[in-house]
Amino acid sequence: MAVLIDTPVWPWRGRRWSHLVSDVSHEELHAFVAAELGIPRRAFQGDHYDVPEDLYDVAVAAGAQPVGARELLARLTAAGLRVRKRASAADRAPR
Repeated sequence: MAVLIDTPVWPWRGRRWSHLVSDVSHEELHAFVAAELGIPRRAFQGDHYDVPEDLYDVAVAAGAQPVGARELLARLTAAGLRVRKRASAADRAPR
Protein backbone atom coordinates (compact mmCIF):
# COMPACT_ATOMS: atom_id res chain seq x y z
CA MET A 1 0.00 0.00 0.00
CA ALA A 2 1.34 3.42 -0.90
CA VAL A 3 -0.97 5.90 0.76
CA LEU A 4 0.91 9.08 1.64
CA ILE A 5 0.04 11.97 3.96
CA ASP A 6 1.79 15.28 4.46
CA THR A 7 2.00 17.24 7.70
CA PRO A 8 -1.17 19.15 8.65
CA VAL A 9 0.07 22.67 7.96
CA TRP A 10 -2.50 23.92 5.44
CA PRO A 11 -4.90 26.36 7.18
CA TRP A 12 -8.58 26.58 6.25
CA ARG A 13 -11.60 27.54 8.35
CA GLY A 14 -9.69 27.66 11.60
CA ARG A 15 -8.17 24.20 11.22
CA ARG A 16 -5.00 22.73 9.77
CA TRP A 17 -5.22 20.13 7.03
CA SER A 18 -3.09 17.43 5.41
CA HIS A 19 -3.25 16.02 1.90
CA LEU A 20 -3.78 12.27 1.56
CA VAL A 21 -2.84 10.62 -1.75
CA SER A 22 -1.94 7.26 -3.25
CA ASP A 23 0.99 6.80 -5.59
CA VAL A 24 -0.61 3.58 -6.88
CA SER A 25 -4.23 4.42 -7.82
CA HIS A 26 -7.21 6.52 -6.92
CA GLU A 27 -9.09 3.29 -6.17
CA GLU A 28 -6.54 2.42 -3.48
CA LEU A 29 -6.97 5.89 -1.99
CA HIS A 30 -10.78 5.68 -1.99
CA ALA A 31 -10.67 2.24 -0.32
CA PHE A 32 -8.26 3.46 2.39
CA VAL A 33 -10.32 6.56 3.15
CA ALA A 34 -13.60 4.63 3.31
CA ALA A 35 -12.21 1.85 5.49
CA GLU A 36 -10.00 3.86 7.83
CA LEU A 37 -11.16 7.48 8.00
CA GLY A 38 -14.83 7.58 7.08
CA ILE A 39 -14.41 10.66 4.91
CA PRO A 40 -17.14 10.71 2.22
CA ARG A 41 -16.06 10.16 -1.37
CA ARG A 42 -17.61 13.48 -2.38
CA ALA A 43 -14.69 15.10 -0.47
CA PHE A 44 -12.21 13.78 -3.08
CA GLN A 45 -10.36 16.73 -4.63
CA GLY A 46 -9.44 15.17 -7.99
CA ASP A 47 -6.17 13.62 -6.82
CA HIS A 48 -6.26 13.86 -3.02
CA TYR A 49 -8.38 14.10 0.09
CA ASP A 50 -7.99 16.92 2.58
CA VAL A 51 -7.61 15.40 6.05
CA PRO A 52 -8.17 17.50 9.19
CA GLU A 53 -5.35 17.52 11.73
CA ASP A 54 -7.41 15.50 14.23
CA LEU A 55 -7.42 12.55 11.78
CA TYR A 56 -3.70 12.74 10.93
CA ASP A 57 -2.61 10.29 13.66
CA VAL A 58 -5.52 7.98 12.78
CA ALA A 59 -4.39 7.91 9.13
CA VAL A 60 -0.78 7.19 10.08
CA ALA A 61 -1.80 4.45 12.54
CA ALA A 62 -3.89 2.89 9.74
CA GLY A 63 -0.87 2.75 7.44
CA ALA A 64 -0.55 6.10 5.68
CA GLN A 65 3.11 6.98 5.22
CA PRO A 66 4.06 10.44 6.53
CA VAL A 67 6.06 12.42 3.96
CA GLY A 68 6.85 16.05 3.29
CA ALA A 69 4.66 18.05 0.92
CA ARG A 70 7.33 18.09 -1.80
CA GLU A 71 7.83 14.34 -1.68
CA LEU A 72 4.06 13.79 -1.73
CA LEU A 73 3.74 15.94 -4.85
CA ALA A 74 6.75 14.34 -6.54
CA ARG A 75 5.47 10.81 -5.97
CA LEU A 76 1.93 11.71 -7.05
CA THR A 77 3.28 13.30 -10.23
CA ALA A 78 5.67 10.40 -10.95
CA ALA A 79 2.74 7.98 -10.66
CA GLY A 80 0.82 9.97 -13.28
CA LEU A 81 -2.00 10.66 -10.82
CA ARG A 82 -1.51 14.42 -10.38
CA VAL A 83 -4.50 16.49 -11.48
CA ARG A 84 -3.56 20.11 -11.91
CA LYS A 85 -5.94 22.76 -10.63
CA ARG A 86 -7.78 24.50 -13.45
CA ALA A 87 -7.10 28.18 -13.87
CA SER A 88 -10.03 30.36 -12.91
CA ALA A 89 -11.31 33.15 -15.15
CA ALA A 90 -9.46 35.64 -12.93
CA ASP A 91 -6.21 33.73 -13.47
CA ARG A 92 -6.67 33.84 -17.25
CA ALA A 93 -7.57 37.55 -17.42
CA PRO A 94 -5.02 39.83 -19.09
CA ARG A 95 -3.01 41.92 -16.67
